[in-house]
Amino acid sequence: MKEKHTIVANRMRELREGIKLSQAKLAALLENIEQPAIFRYESGQSFPPYGVLMQYADFFDISLDYLFGRTDNPQGKLYNFQPKVWKNQSQMQELIEMCFDPSSPANAKLKDLLLQLMEEQNK
Repeated sequence: MKEKHTIVANRMRELREGIKLSQAKLAALLENIEQPAIFRYESGQSFPPYGVLMQYADFFDISLDYLFGRTDNPQGKLYNFQPKVWKNQSQMQELIEMCFDPSSPANAKLKDLLLQLMEEQNK
């Protein structure tokens, strides 16, 4: 458990130092957190409560998994996750059919191009 405290403490310090903020300035930007508490969290003397961890995640736009050292990719709430939602060609075709106006002369070409792009994205 001591290792987890160290990882969280180090990540908290690295995040703050990465944007060149002092502990005092960060405390002023966060709610109900004072500079001495930030010092204790960053030095590993005490473990931050849930509310503090959430504020860090929101402020620095990181995931809690990153803060806890479960991943080295900070993917926060602004991370643009694009799952592979189409399992087969027919699902893609159905979606595209709904999106295009059949009376348009470029309809067939646009649909084919979109299908090709989506297939490449899902590889």
